Amino acid sequence: MLAMAAGPGAITDASPVSGAGEEEGKYVKPFTPEKAKELIMSLQQPAVFCNMVFDWPAQHWTAKHLSEVLQGKQIRFRMGMKSTGTAPQFETTCSYIEATLEEFLTWNCDQSTTSEPFRDYDHSKFWAYADYKYFVSLFEDKTDIFQDVKWSDFGFPGRNGQQSTLWIGSMGAHTPCHLDTYGCNLVFQVQGRKRWHLFPPEDTPFLYPTRIPYEESSVFSKINVVNPDLKRFPQFQKARRHMVTLSPGQVLFVPRHWWHYVESIDRVTVSINSWIELEEDHQARVEEAVTRMLVCALKTAENPHNTRAWLNPTEVEATSHEVNCRYLNGAVSAFLDHYRTSKVAGTQGLRTNGENTINEASNVHSHLQAEQTGSHNLTSGTVRQETASPFGPDLVPVTPSSQEPTSERGGIFESDGEDSAGKNGKHFGKLHYTKRQRMMNEREDAVVEPITAGYDLLDCLVNPQVTRIVAQLLIQGRSL
Repeated sequence: MLAMAAGPGAITDASPVSGAGEEEGKYVKPFTPEKAKELIMSLQQPAVFCNMVFDWPAQHWTAKHLSEVLQGKQIRFRMGMKSTGTAPQFETTCSYIEATLEEFLTWNCDQSTTSEPFRDYDHSKFWAYADYKYFVSLFEDKTDIFQDVKWSDFGFPGRNGQQSTLWIGSMGAHTPCHLDTYGCNLVFQVQGRKRWHLFPPEDTPFLYPTRIPYEESSVFSKINVVNPDLKRFPQFQKARRHMVTLSPGQVLFVPRHWWHYVESIDRVTVSINSWIELEEDHQARVEEAVTRMLVCALKTAENPHNTRAWLNPTEVEATSHEVNCRYLNGAVSAFLDHYRTSKVAGTQGLRTNGENTINEASNVHSHLQAEQTGSHNLTSGTVRQETASPFGPDLVPVTPSSQEPTSERGGIFESDGEDSAGKNGKHFGKLHYTKRQRMMNEREDAVVEPITAGYDLLDCLVNPQVTRIVAQLLIQGRSL
């Protein structure tokens, strides 16, 4: 039986009986694989699946158990400070060590300073995170263990640990707020609890997106969402925070392009995730290729000998302009090939920002025009839905946090509603800009306004909304 527990967004589920029923002494899962996949592909907000993984062998994968399985294998830990200011603790600001899980547990659980790799890190001041550990690398000589993870129960046949990532951390370990440009996310909590802070895609302007540090497929926020600097980033007050505490045995579904900040709130946490590919990823690869080209060109020109200042540790190196051009051309060609050869071309709709469905027209040009307008109707679709709610004791929605402000929304890059210049509902387009400049030039004491606080030229050029338009123009030009 589910119940809201103490703490923000906490969800608890005991034995796998709620809504599951029983058959010949065996528990029956609340959703068939087909129904689970249907829910994943239609949900427009994060939600927690309960009673779906009670028979997975991976439910027993505590850090202690994994240390025995890995038998002294060295893995990389990211070391961060427990006490930080208002700036995000990006991966580029952390230090890294190689250690075994056994050494990690000695340092973390016994708080011992004699554990050699951790000797320079006071447990009271630092956290450790073995993050982004791909199964295929971690268990390269123990491939049978892949079968312990069964994403096929969620409607993805053949998907197991081979397409999964492992995360092991101490209390305080976290990932800075970001969104993933590809796919949606399923996260299985194995040991300990993690607190998730999530924000919807349409709140992107209020999260002050940046591509520095650069990592393909990740858009970071300039804000430390648990200790924000509201003087520097005032628009963040308008963002709608959704919070949930994920406990062992639960699986969190994170829809496409939802921002998330994830922190470990117990002494040891273990989680497993898998990113599920989506139809929209074909265009997203073009957008990412545009971003890579711009970031590498501008940042390399600034300082060609210090790429580590802006390149995330997960990226091997800054690629050359020639390589980036080939990558971009390949991404555009792959997009066009996919829609020209797809068996469902002309009939399958593409969801935009996880909400609206657009019927694909007979050519790519029409599809792109539809997608450009579809993203502005992010909330109206839910009002029209008349089907019964899918939520219940075994599927719990992650709802907005009650402490969030209820101030009027609006801000950077918003194209619907009134703007700050007047009540005519005009967009930040050419006509609006020309009128504004003319009004300023007519004043003798006109002062040129600075760029919006928190943004620089590169941020503007690779803003997700800008790269989306550029990608659409590139595709449109090649398809005509």
